[in-house]
Amino acid sequence: MFFGLTLGTAVATGGRDSTLKRAAPQASCMDVHNVTAEAETFTCNAYLATGEQTTLVDAGAMRGVVDVIREHADALDAVVLTHQHGDHVQRLDTVLDAFDAPLYAYGSHPRRDHALADGDTLTVGDEECEVVYTPGHADDHVSLVSESALFSGDVVVHDDGAFDDGSFGRTDRPGQSRERLIESIERILDRMPAGVEHMYSGHGGVFHGDVREVVERALERAERREPKYPDD
Repeated sequence: MFFGLTLGTAVATGGRDSTLKRAAPQASCMDVHNVTAEAETFTCNAYLATGEQTTLVDAGAMRGVVDVIREHADALDAVVLTHQHGDHVQRLDTVLDAFDAPLYAYGSHPRRDHALADGDTLTVGDEECEVVYTPGHADDHVSLVSESALFSGDVVVHDDGAFDDGSFGRTDRPGQSRERLIESIERILDRMPAGVEHMYSGHGGVFHGDVREVVERALERAERREPKYPDD
């Protein structure tokens, strides 16, 4: 069974495909918990969105994440990966074993149940999200955009030590690309509805406010094409 997933036409560029299914405008009713917020070792932010389709976005690397999930939900309807870097998937098998949840991912994975493609839609919590393919930091990276929220993974973050109020994923390691990342941020801006006010990124703090301003600021900084961490 597909948990709220609607396959759309794959889009390889930032242009919007008019055939994509869009969610109707609505106020945010998503209840989202950062279930790795109390981690004492390095991990991504893993987000549990409860509701019609209780969904975990990334599994993280924190011991005890299953216990934290169970504080908010008895079951998971889906686990969705933004990408498969270690800090996002280290506890994936533990989560899947505990909840027997289907796995949605863009990149190949031995336990993937459903392959995501750019333009797909799926229900996360109580909101319908569009899948936006956003490579640059990782080849298999996707972001999720609803009428009120952006799950941006590591492509765009609010704060990360390099910048505050609009930063972007690093692109200085093998297989990464600043140019593709810039294109991905532009794609998010093109596909993100007006009025998105909640950004749940893979690192840094959760942001509530004008998300478009934060993403535009991240794009401006990425376009400078300067080293993000010049001392590394």
